[in-house]
Amino acid sequence: MPIRPFAGNTFVAFIDISGFKMMMKDNEVALRTLTQFYQAGYDTLEINNNVQGFFVSDCGILFSDSISFQEQIDGLLNAIKSINRRMLEHNVMLTTSIAYGHFNYTTKLEFEGIAKNPIYGQAYLSAYLDGATGTPKIEPGQCRIVLKDLPEMQRNVLNSNPLLLPKGRNHLQYFWNVNEAEEIQHFEKKYADAYTRKYQGMLSALKNDL
Repeated sequence: MPIRPFAGNTFVAFIDISGFKMMMKDNEVALRTLTQFYQAGYDTLEINNNVQGFFVSDCGILFSDSISFQEQIDGLLNAIKSINRRMLEHNVMLTTSIAYGHFNYTTKLEFEGIAKNPIYGQAYLSAYLDGATGTPKIEPGQCRIVLKDLPEMQRNVLNSNPLLLPKGRNHLQYFWNVNEAEEIQHFEKKYADAYTRKYQGMLSALKNDL
């Protein structure tokens, strides 16, 4: 589907398949996962008029071209929830970092021997860097919004969403996997317990070899 040119302030999301390097050890698994990811993404974009994006390798870049701040964040969060839930059906987890700021997407620039769609802007860079090197490290299944460069008025709008909660000083976490805010505490306990069991399993494996 064609992507409309855009230049302005908006939210940009960088989505990544968790554990894809491990999947690449089996070409069939990697190809199947990419197909499922792309299909989930493009199906979602087709029914979200204010959200655009594209998918390359194991990553996706989404942005809203709405002129309304509320529509920008609502549309993007709904798209992210849809894609994540679709991928859960295939037992695949994603990570998503969202940043706000200037973003520019243009139609193809063509030079002799070169044709590409340039994307640039602080929002894209911030979202990408947060997913790649952000602190704390983003964990599988998590979606978070970078608070840096987000104006105070826009922060107040985000604070009204009950599924967005502060995580440290630099992020808001979006709990796309629950339907009500009352479910968040239970989910976080189960998620933390899963990490504890993972650590205990590694410890047990080490002790068995002694």
